[in-house]
Amino acid sequence: MVKRPSFLLLLISFLIFQTFTIAQIVYEPVGRDIYAFLEKISQKGIIKFDDQVRPVPRKYIAEKLLEIISNQEGLTRLEKEEAEFYLKDYGIETDFIKNHSTSSLDYFGKDPYGRIRLFSYADTLFKLNISPILGIEAGKSGGSNYSHTWNGVSLYGYIGEKLGFSFNFRDNDESGNTIDRTKQFTPVTGVIAAKQTSQSLQYSEAHAILATDWSWGEISAGKDFMEWGYGESGLLVLSTKAPSFPFIRLDVHPTDWLRFNYFHAWLNSDIIDSASSYPSFINSIPGFSSRSIFRNKFLASHTITVTPTRGVDISLGESIIYSDKLEFAYLIPINFFRLTDHYLSSANDGAGGNAQFFFGASSRNNIKNTHLYGTCFIDELTIEGLLKSSEQRNQFGFTLGGSITDLPVENLTAVIEYTKIYPFVYSHYIPTQLYTNSSYLLGDWMGNNADRIYASLNYRVIRGLQGTIWAQYIRKGESGTALDQYTQPQPPFLFGLRNNYTYFGFDIKYEITHELFVRCKFQNQLTSAEIINGVFNDITSRELLFSVYYGM
Repeated sequence: MVKRPSFLLLLISFLIFQTFTIAQIVYEPVGRDIYAFLEKISQKGIIKFDDQVRPVPRKYIAEKLLEIISNQEGLTRLEKEEAEFYLKDYGIETDFIKNHSTSSLDYFGKDPYGRIRLFSYADTLFKLNISPILGIEAGKSGGSNYSHTWNGVSLYGYIGEKLGFSFNFRDNDESGNTIDRTKQFTPVTGVIAAKQTSQSLQYSEAHAILATDWSWGEISAGKDFMEWGYGESGLLVLSTKAPSFPFIRLDVHPTDWLRFNYFHAWLNSDIIDSASSYPSFINSIPGFSSRSIFRNKFLASHTITVTPTRGVDISLGESIIYSDKLEFAYLIPINFFRLTDHYLSSANDGAGGNAQFFFGASSRNNIKNTHLYGTCFIDELTIEGLLKSSEQRNQFGFTLGGSITDLPVENLTAVIEYTKIYPFVYSHYIPTQLYTNSSYLLGDWMGNNADRIYASLNYRVIRGLQGTIWAQYIRKGESGTALDQYTQPQPPFLFGLRNNYTYFGFDIKYEITHELFVRCKFQNQLTSAEIINGVFNDITSRELLFSVYYGM
């Protein structure tokens, strides 16, 4: 019989062996404009872009850009310019692909590939790029002056043929009378406040990844965001709503038609373990009277994606939130988490974890220049619940959306999507097993018992300059209690007093050179809050912000 520690040591040894056999890798942070560009080109059928799980490697992006450059049929003049522009940012990765080596030292100027950088160094062993992160945003929010400044640094590089690394951090300072301190009902990433006053809010962000790859896969460890699936207004499974988390990640792609992703994450429960906390020697100073220990919380997730025909991707995934102690069984990438939970808990619901299933389908250019997509997130679904209303326990959500580009106007993209999340999705009666990190949802920012219809038009004017107009309408009922969640049948969709939210806005952004942006955003929000049955109180809020920034 093989002991668990021995097997774990064997697994680690295998992964270390892999790092010394092939190559290195750096992931491109989610949210970069390159993702939208490659997605648009792929929905025209010019390339196949595998981005069901993001971020993706920079080397993979460079491969796609080279593919676009070599096959320009169907591209608009603007898309050709954009491809050439973006490729300058992936010079090191292009050298890897072409098996070419460049030695250079550049600072406060262009690197050998024509990309302006703060610092760039390359030799046969070590490669490093460093960029500043600087930004200021100011304007009116909710009728009051508002400002947001940030600064930091971003770097990435490669060591030999074995290791890739990336790191960035950003300090933020928001000022004004109408600061959104909780950042709950908004797609903006949640924050962990470091310091705040009546007029200010300060917080920081940091991300880091170490990674390596080989011919049929990649492995990495770090702290960053993960995204799953498609959606312009929100993501059901994994989004950037919650702060980033530490993880280990494995990606395997043995064939063109099969891909597998696994990761295990360490989450912040925000739940203090009173039994493990203990007093300190200082009792007279607030906040220093005791040592607080938080309950451990983890997330394991895996996804298999199949491409039955060009342009079509079908993905099936499973995840589990569990707490208290790290379980070796969830470190096995191909394990069936739900059945593993039954084994570990002896089928005792109060001793188990919180499992989820999710499904995604995507079709690109099977209808000319069109991307059709859908996601289904299942928190709980039973046959009895589908057939008998008296035993209803159907807790799931879905998104259906479509995007069409260049029809009828070149460089114009239209998006429409609908999302519906039934009551109690993401919820759990055990606080440490909520589908959250640092008390923010890991999935769609609008939460459960809500639906949303969203539409947008994006037009790219010249290289780097784009404008978007958008609108959305959200209906949201009450969250309910744990008792409501397990009542048979469960309360109906949109139960309780309802809030209706009507938004419209525009976003104009210009990338002057790589990572240097100017931007103007406007949003009008009408909130209709139900006071009593059928009686609503309307509140209108507007926001107009201008920003100049370098880096993310």
